[in-house]
Amino acid sequence: MESNGKPAKKKEFKAKQPPILFEKTQALIADLTHKLGGTFVAYFNNPRGAVCHDDVLALYELLEQIGKQEKIYLFIKSSGGNGQASLRIVNLLRQYCNEIVALIPLECASAATMVALGANEIRMGPMAYLTSVDTSLTHALSPIDRDNDRVSVSLDELNRVVKLWQAQRADTNENPYQQLFQYVHPLVIGAVDRAESLSIMLCKELLAYHIKEEKISDRIASTLNSKYPSHGYPILYEEAQRVGLNVNRLSAEINFKLLELNELYSEMGQRATTDFDDIHAHGNEILNIWESTDVLVHYQQDKDWFYRTEERRWISLNDNSSWRRTHRKGNKIVKSILHIS
Repeated sequence: MESNGKPAKKKEFKAKQPPILFEKTQALIADLTHKLGGTFVAYFNNPRGAVCHDDVLALYELLEQIGKQEKIYLFIKSSGGNGQASLRIVNLLRQYCNEIVALIPLECASAATMVALGANEIRMGPMAYLTSVDTSLTHALSPIDRDNDRVSVSLDELNRVVKLWQAQRADTNENPYQQLFQYVHPLVIGAVDRAESLSIMLCKELLAYHIKEEKISDRIASTLNSKYPSHGYPILYEEAQRVGLNVNRLSAEINFKLLELNELYSEMGQRATTDFDDIHAHGNEILNIWESTDVLVHYQQDKDWFYRTEERRWISLNDNSSWRRTHRKGNKIVKSILHIS
């Protein structure tokens, strides 16, 4: 109670918002477009973003604005996601241009590597890397970690467990899967095995856009799916050449500009969390970004969080997350919500 007898007002917190640096990113994109001599498209995921099917609809909004082009220079910075979405992204790009040049200054991993496979040429900077594309997935029946979240399971990990078991078992009649099934549901193992076949097929489909010899695409797809000891193994420039990909060096000037653009996107993609108390918070975060001349499309996570103590995990409430569009119309900058589902 206040001294005058009236109840004290509850302190209100204004939720933090991530910055939209449209003017700064557009200036860099205009510079890159001029220096490259062709249409520039940027695709960025923050560490918690991922290649997904909604990206296709977001990219369509962007491509409809810039129209059909002879060549598109595609900047990719992503740690991966859904391989089937990668195929759809490349297929959509191919309907709006005749040639794609992938620009890779930093990580281009997993499903993002698949997007790069669909490009006629890949240009890599000194810090750039691709990765293997062997499949791991998070299934509805996947094992649960200490925070009660489902974990991803890869076929390579399962095969290595079985091989290790077979090499060290004392009883030759004992089946390793009897023990493995106690930790990994048999339907998960079946789904992962099926997903590996899908991964090889996706790679072949993506390479077929610019490689006509089936033997070459088969060899590249098989190498990227089975050669490397870990899913995140970095495939650097020299290794990408040995794999058989059409890779070239990024010029120092373009690489520097792309790193500047990445810095701005990283600032936009920072976590903007407002803590109300120990168990209530609000999170705003930009996860995925598509941008080209005069248009920016991004996915913003916008939700309340409540910590459920008995389950030791945060659950989301009041989810207003959405795809959002910022574009230039004459001298005005117009912002709107994209209803994508």
